[in-house]
Amino acid sequence: DLVAQRVYGLALGYEDLNDHDNLRKDSTLALLVGKRDLTGERRIRSQDRGNPLAASSTLNRLELGTPASAISDRYKRIAADRDAMDRLLVDLFLDSYRKPPRKIWLDLDATDDPLHGHQEGRFFHGYYRCYCYLPLYIFSGEHLLCARLRTADKDASSGSVDELQRIVGQIRARWPKTRIIIRADAGFCRDAIMAWCETNDVGYVLGLARNKRLQQAL
Repeated sequence: DLVAQRVYGLALGYEDLNDHDNLRKDSTLALLVGKRDLTGERRIRSQDRGNPLAASSTLNRLELGTPASAISDRYKRIAADRDAMDRLLVDLFLDSYRKPPRKIWLDLDATDDPLHGHQEGRFFHGYYRCYCYLPLYIFSGEHLLCARLRTADKDASSGSVDELQRIVGQIRARWPKTRIIIRADAGFCRDAIMAWCETNDVGYVLGLARNKRLQQAL
């Protein structure tokens, strides 16, 4: 419920946690989350009645809690199992097929997530001409298989081999005969990625950055 509340809030344009101090009263959002008590009148604690959803303080515990500290921490006792979340994205993709496909494409991309304050890990990115984060995404069609937040001082391909190793391994455990091909722009045309693909029988179609020799060959 907490994850759903936060995700729907983000999708509706409410980026800040303190927005949920008002959103917690919203019966429509409670319906989206899947709450049965849409007005919060049946909540156990009297101070929570009239609020079907969680306040910002509870969501803060979810976002800042870590598995290592959750047991002993007084306030941040809710912790996400990040490995399970990663596996879930791939499992949902695999479960969407009735039978294994002959071939799938994995699309890798990096994009800017602009920052408007002095957030931790804030860096200026020359290509996007702004202060931003540089998250890594891996899709197969409309299915999201990986979303990894990174600072903007990283190469566009940073961490791609680790994510591909994890995702391809999980896919092949279910679909050992499915042909896998990755696809990405020139930001991912790196020797480490191509070498990993060739070693692990994964096809690749990668863009090449322009240079004088290529232009002469054209």
